[in-house]
Amino acid sequence: MKRKTFISLMAVMAAAGVLELTGCSSDASSTAAGSAASSGAASAASGAASGEAADRLEAVRQRGTLIVAMEGAWSPWTYHDDTDTLVGYDVEVSRAIAEYLGVEPEYVEGEWDGLFAGLDAGRYDIVCNGVEVTEERAKSYDFSEPYAYIHTALAVRSDNTDITSFEDLAGKTTANSIASTYMTLAESYGAEVLGVDTLDETIQMLLAGRVDATLNADVSFYDYLNVHPDAGFKIVAQTEDASHVCIPVKNDGNSDTLLAAINEAIEALRADGTLTEISEKYFGSDISSEA
Repeated sequence: MKRKTFISLMAVMAAAGVLELTGCSSDASSTAAGSAASSGAASAASGAASGEAADRLEAVRQRGTLIVAMEGAWSPWTYHDDTDTLVGYDVEVSRAIAEYLGVEPEYVEGEWDGLFAGLDAGRYDIVCNGVEVTEERAKSYDFSEPYAYIHTALAVRSDNTDITSFEDLAGKTTANSIASTYMTLAESYGAEVLGVDTLDETIQMLLAGRVDATLNADVSFYDYLNVHPDAGFKIVAQTEDASHVCIPVKNDGNSDTLLAAINEAIEALRADGTLTEISEKYFGSDISSEA
């Protein structure tokens, strides 16, 4: 079963400028509230945008910070550890990219759909949160080279025998983040999707029997089961083709040099083994290269 909504070369084509993408406007009312640092980050990004240095890379370097939007509640991508420190694969990858650019990372946390609304409004420089490339997103954003490859997995309660494939989702209920690729895929198979904010909330709804199934990155489920080995759910299917995880930037004509610099950083971090090291730290395997 091949995944319906993803395209394997879109990230590379977008980064190379092959695709002509159309930006979309944002509704400020839909922007999710970020962390305590969000107002300062938003102000800094807004000021840079209004001044429009030479381009966004120039603005980033003049400001001295790369403003990175992420959820902060999706282990092991972006989450808070026992000391409430923001950690995760995307945290360390974006920090390494910022260091390569010669600036400091500044993190803003918010709900999934609000991350893109903020990117549209120019409040953030990039979103680094396990973003998969889809045809629909490629119409609105330019994407970096892939820095991770994942499969979408379908999970059900351990005692569920009715759902063994994506096709069995027709008429069933799932729980997933609003506007996520997982929500889109579930709906494409006829499921009714209930919107949630975090992976923990999703799994708790599944275990409580409030939904029939849920979809997420296979590595996120494996990480959860590693921490909670007695959790009563199982993975019954996953997509055959790997999705490309990339960094989106605002497609406004001012981000070309920033995107080029990010691509250069990703290639350098892949070449010197940094991406592999970070990947193995958080996932126990190397997801930075396509198998």
